Amino acid sequence: MRDLNIMLWRTPFSGSMRTVSAAELNSMIDAYVRNNNVRQARKLFDENPSTRSLVSWNMMMMAYVQQHQIRHAHDLFDQIPQRDAVSWNIMLAGFQRTMDTHRSFQCFLQMGRDGIGPNDYTLSILLRSVMGTHFDVLVQQLHALALHLGLNLNVFVGSALIKAYGSLRLKVALGRVFDDILIKDVTSWNALVSGYMEIGSMVDAQKAFDLMPERNIISWTTLVNGYIKNKRLNKARSVFNRMGERNVVSWTVMISGYVQNKRFMDALKLFLLMFKSGARPNHFTFSSVLDACAGCPSLLMGMQVHLCLIKSGITDDVISLTSLVDMYAKCGNMVAAFSVFESIRNKNLVSWNSIIGGYAMHGLATQALEQFDRMERVGVTPDEVTFVNVLSACVHAGLVEEGEKHFANMVAKYRIQAEMEHYSCMVDLYGRAGQLDKAKKLIRTMPFEPDVVLWGALLSACGLHSNIELGEYVAERIRKLESNHPVSYSMLSKIQGEKGTWSMVNELRDMMKEKQIKKQKAFSWVE
Repeated sequence: MRDLNIMLWRTPFSGSMRTVSAAELNSMIDAYVRNNNVRQARKLFDENPSTRSLVSWNMMMMAYVQQHQIRHAHDLFDQIPQRDAVSWNIMLAGFQRTMDTHRSFQCFLQMGRDGIGPNDYTLSILLRSVMGTHFDVLVQQLHALALHLGLNLNVFVGSALIKAYGSLRLKVALGRVFDDILIKDVTSWNALVSGYMEIGSMVDAQKAFDLMPERNIISWTTLVNGYIKNKRLNKARSVFNRMGERNVVSWTVMISGYVQNKRFMDALKLFLLMFKSGARPNHFTFSSVLDACAGCPSLLMGMQVHLCLIKSGITDDVISLTSLVDMYAKCGNMVAAFSVFESIRNKNLVSWNSIIGGYAMHGLATQALEQFDRMERVGVTPDEVTFVNVLSACVHAGLVEEGEKHFANMVAKYRIQAEMEHYSCMVDLYGRAGQLDKAKKLIRTMPFEPDVVLWGALLSACGLHSNIELGEYVAERIRKLESNHPVSYSMLSKIQGEKGTWSMVNELRDMMKEKQIKKQKAFSWVE
């Protein structure tokens, strides 16, 4: 980094400060921003009010947007003496980054009221902002505006329109916009491939890819990602293998694709190939690989990945560290999970959910509830996943009153709507405690029909407490939802066996053989 202490410009005789020119000020601000020192850049900006230009204002705003500090960018935007299209576009980009579509569109309308006309970059940002939101009804209006302004042939607007129509699944419109682009470059071709994939037409996406006069790494990665989204993992890997050049994004996309489709060993093997190739993983790569270790689960591999993470210098990233907590928890090492959890300086909701869920998974209810109380004390608001973990902990420990309290607080205190998983936990909690009447009453008050998992929890309770009458009713409900589900047969066999009605047990076993229903096998979490 070049020396930025050139602010100490004193004349050799007078010792007075020399005035910094606008060009010099902007050059120094740019140098600080490039070195990720936004605070010093802002200090320099504030100390030179007389030489600040519009470029200086825009540079500082953009620096804040890139740091996801939209509030600071907006404060500067409100103070700026005179705005140009770049100033407005920076704010639009900021709102788009934070997925604040409503404010993004309000900003666009105010831009027009201030007499600043949109350019190609303005419309491309807006199109990206509205995609996948309830504002996507504005895509066609933005297209019409682009036509009116003569921007429809521009590659930026054209590519954004292609992606927008792809998200709307309007295949014909997508093709027409592409044809309207006067000079098609690799960006517009990539947008076409991506648009066809959004529609779900991998045949058209592959055809467009094959017709591309020039491809870059984004083109290849986009196609790989398309096949992954369409559950065609082998085809995705085939395309990946043909890539002449790969970067960390392409490696991570393929590894993540395997993890999403529960092909954990394939993900780990590919990570080893990546490592041998010399490519350097980032925190997203490590997060996906740790998820694969948790899914196997492979504690030994997870510990090796942990070591790689430390050697890579990515030790403060909350995403990677949270994945480590989850991996150690699912592999059965709660001591290591808690140690990593404690090392996270800026714990987020996912971090708390991982440690609470880990304790709940292993039946360590006291520790799970202690962490939940601690989470509330530090001011982190729980979500639906948090309460599934908390209620699960109560189930394992048989804490009926504690579970009832948390279930009530979830709705009354945090305004979280109870979902099927929460009701299943409560039914399981009541069932294990022998409070079958409470379980039945809760099921009757549910706002939706019970699923197999919930009925299965109640059926297990019937088996535990030998309630044959209710067990038969619940088994029938399971069979109506899933006729060949093994739980209903095996649990009824258990109940009938305990009652000594062996003729019924034999009849159930014959029915299982006739329908080729196999008992569910137990398995171990840890390799």
